Amino acid sequence: MVSGTLGVNKENSYRLYNMIKDYDIPKIQEPSSPECILDDVEYIFVPSVLNSMDARWICSYHKDWIRDQKSRMQWEKIIPEAYIILNQDSSVCKLTKAIYDLDINDVVAYSILAERFFKFPIIYIEYSGRYGDKEVVKAVKESIKDAQLFYGGGINSKERADEMRKYATIVVGNVVYEDLDAYLSTI
Repeated sequence: MVSGTLGVNKENSYRLYNMIKDYDIPKIQEPSSPECILDDVEYIFVPSVLNSMDARWICSYHKDWIRDQKSRMQWEKIIPEAYIILNQDSSVCKLTKAIYDLDINDVVAYSILAERFFKFPIIYIEYSGRYGDKEVVKAVKESIKDAQLFYGGGINSKERADEMRKYATIVVGNVVYEDLDAYLSTI
């Protein structure tokens, strides 16, 4: 997955894509803006930050993208994600003005809203850089039926990977840059 929050542009997205393009795995992009979208990826995961106080991150940027690109949209590649951001110190939380101090019932309610009302195929619990609360992830998993649950945040060891993958598809991020051996242990 080619993604990121700060300093992401088409050039560095292509640079990362070129590093993975020869591997026999699906290439997915989670763009931070429409300007970064790559044509060569198999899937484009488009996040909507449900707990943002700024509507641009829920649907306004999405509307602008469709308005500006409607004749060139690659709908067969686009998969919407319902994001729920829970780490107040993360760049993505600050950028999107996410309401992060949610209790377990709030997170479950957002997840049910995402799945049953908005029909999101993916719900992403995002702790971005910090290991999250497994009870929250477990409660979300138990509350949804059809949506795929993704989890990201603080996966930097085999133990953490094993713990969270009981409930969700895990996304490993920062440890790739911090400790390659620790990253390899997560996979």
